[in-house]
Amino acid sequence: MTATAVRVLQQLRHDPRTIAMIVVVPGALMTLLWWVYDGGPVFQRIGPALLALFPVIIMFLITSVTTLRERRSGTLERLLTLPTSKLSLILGYALAFGLVAVVQGLVTTGVALGPLGLEIAGPWWGLIGLAVLGAVLGVALGLFVSAFAHTEFQAVQFMPAVILPQFLLCGLLVPRGELPRALEYVSNVLPLSYAVDAMGKISSRPRPDLWLEVGVLAGVIAGVLVLGAVTLRRRTP
Repeated sequence: MTATAVRVLQQLRHDPRTIAMIVVVPGALMTLLWWVYDGGPVFQRIGPALLALFPVIIMFLITSVTTLRERRSGTLERLLTLPTSKLSLILGYALAFGLVAVVQGLVTTGVALGPLGLEIAGPWWGLIGLAVLGAVLGVALGLFVSAFAHTEFQAVQFMPAVILPQFLLCGLLVPRGELPRALEYVSNVLPLSYAVDAMGKISSRPRPDLWLEVGVLAGVIAGVLVLGAVTLRRRTP
């Protein structure tokens, strides 16, 4: 697992465009959002939720495309001939991208709380932790869907199917309690809904109770990583 993580991190080190997309783009998007709303009440309201959303989207794209590329190049096939399990391999990828997610969370949250003046009632470290957890969720989902794509374009096509419905139903556009009953039920089982709920609590409460939201997110991440190991194939035909 550790060897896989080190190898992935070494590859990322030589890919400045990917590093920029992971580390720079979320902060740039937050800055653009601040500019659109001139840092006013709307930005203060939706900013914390987008700190969870942007990392999910970006890490989903990076992870799914990177994993598919390694499978198509035969790297995964060679690795799976070694005495290592599929789960250990998946966890290695998750560890590598998870470490990158920590850097992403620190940079993006630092930009939001510093120059952009995002105000929250809860602890700042909680905001960083939730941003990192959202990024790891994107990593897990990306690892899982990469098993069902044959090309990088197909991997990208999974984003509208996996991420956009969660964006529409997570409570950012319409409070989840005001959704039609059927959509509310669907929203209740989507992990991004809990990430947005947690961000809402930490932005409005000095001592938020986040056990439910963090527990659900951690459980979904663990479950999706296991499914990713089960569905992992050596090579794309």
